[in-house]
Amino acid sequence: MSKLQKMHVKIGDTIKVISGSEKNKTGEIIKVYKNTGKIIVKGINFKFKHIKPNKDNEVGEIKQFEAPIHHSNVKLNSKELQNN
Repeated sequence: MSKLQKMHVKIGDTIKVISGSEKNKTGEIIKVYKNTGKIIVKGINFKFKHIKPNKDNEVGEIKQFEAPIHHSNVKLNSKELQNN
Protein backbone atom coordinates (compact mmCIF):
# COMPACT_ATOMS: atom_id res chain seq x y z
CA MET A 1 0.00 0.00 0.00
CA SER A 2 1.60 3.26 -1.11
CA LYS A 3 1.39 6.44 0.93
CA LEU A 4 -0.27 9.46 -0.69
CA GLN A 5 1.81 12.63 -0.67
CA LYS A 6 0.31 15.93 0.43
CA MET A 7 0.68 18.52 -2.33
CA HIS A 8 0.51 22.29 -2.29
CA VAL A 9 -0.87 22.46 -5.85
CA LYS A 10 -3.95 21.10 -7.63
CA ILE A 11 -5.28 20.70 -11.18
CA GLY A 12 -5.89 24.05 -12.87
CA ASP A 13 -3.32 26.01 -10.82
CA THR A 14 -0.84 28.23 -12.67
CA ILE A 15 2.67 27.43 -11.45
CA LYS A 16 6.26 28.53 -11.99
CA VAL A 17 9.11 25.99 -12.22
CA ILE A 18 11.83 26.79 -9.66
CA SER A 19 14.45 24.14 -10.50
CA GLY A 20 15.62 21.92 -13.33
CA SER A 21 16.10 22.49 -17.04
CA GLU A 22 12.71 24.24 -17.37
CA LYS A 23 13.48 26.83 -14.63
CA ASN A 24 11.48 30.12 -14.65
CA LYS A 25 8.84 28.80 -17.08
CA THR A 26 5.15 29.00 -16.19
CA GLY A 27 2.28 26.70 -17.06
CA GLU A 28 -0.99 25.17 -15.93
CA ILE A 29 -1.27 21.81 -14.16
CA ILE A 30 -3.27 19.30 -16.20
CA LYS A 31 -2.72 16.08 -14.18
CA VAL A 32 -1.65 15.13 -10.64
CA TYR A 33 -0.21 11.76 -9.50
CA LYS A 34 -0.74 11.61 -5.72
CA ASN A 35 1.04 8.26 -5.31
CA THR A 36 4.36 9.50 -6.71
CA GLY A 37 4.02 13.20 -5.90
CA LYS A 38 4.46 14.21 -9.54
CA ILE A 39 2.49 16.57 -11.77
CA ILE A 40 2.14 17.18 -15.51
CA VAL A 41 2.28 20.82 -16.60
CA LYS A 42 0.98 22.04 -19.96
CA GLY A 43 3.91 23.01 -22.22
CA ILE A 44 6.66 22.04 -19.74
CA ASN A 45 9.21 19.17 -19.80
CA PHE A 46 8.65 17.77 -23.29
CA LYS A 47 10.13 14.33 -24.06
CA PHE A 48 10.31 12.40 -27.32
CA LYS A 49 9.44 8.75 -27.97
CA HIS A 50 10.72 7.11 -31.15
CA ILE A 51 8.29 4.49 -32.45
CA LYS A 52 9.39 1.81 -34.90
CA PRO A 53 7.13 0.70 -37.74
CA ASN A 54 5.42 -2.60 -36.88
CA LYS A 55 4.33 -3.74 -40.34
CA ASP A 56 5.64 -3.31 -43.87
CA ASN A 57 3.13 -0.57 -44.69
CA GLU A 58 3.59 1.52 -41.52
CA VAL A 59 5.98 4.41 -41.10
CA GLY A 60 8.02 5.14 -37.98
CA GLU A 61 7.26 8.30 -36.04
CA ILE A 62 8.47 10.49 -33.19
CA LYS A 63 5.86 11.30 -30.54
CA GLN A 64 6.28 14.31 -28.29
CA PHE A 65 4.69 14.33 -24.82
CA GLU A 66 4.88 16.16 -21.49
CA ALA A 67 6.73 14.19 -18.82
CA PRO A 68 5.85 14.54 -15.13
CA ILE A 69 7.92 16.65 -12.73
CA HIS A 70 7.99 16.54 -8.93
CA HIS A 71 5.68 18.94 -7.11
CA SER A 72 8.57 20.25 -4.97
CA ASN A 73 10.17 21.76 -8.09
CA VAL A 74 7.27 24.18 -8.66
CA LYS A 75 5.60 27.03 -6.81
CA LEU A 76 2.27 28.75 -7.25
CA ASN A 77 2.46 31.77 -9.53
CA SER A 78 2.63 34.95 -7.42
CA LYS A 79 0.19 36.84 -9.71
CA GLU A 80 -2.51 34.27 -8.93
CA LEU A 81 -1.87 34.56 -5.17
CA GLN A 82 -2.28 38.36 -5.22
CA ASN A 83 -5.70 38.15 -6.93
CA ASN A 84 -7.18 35.78 -4.31
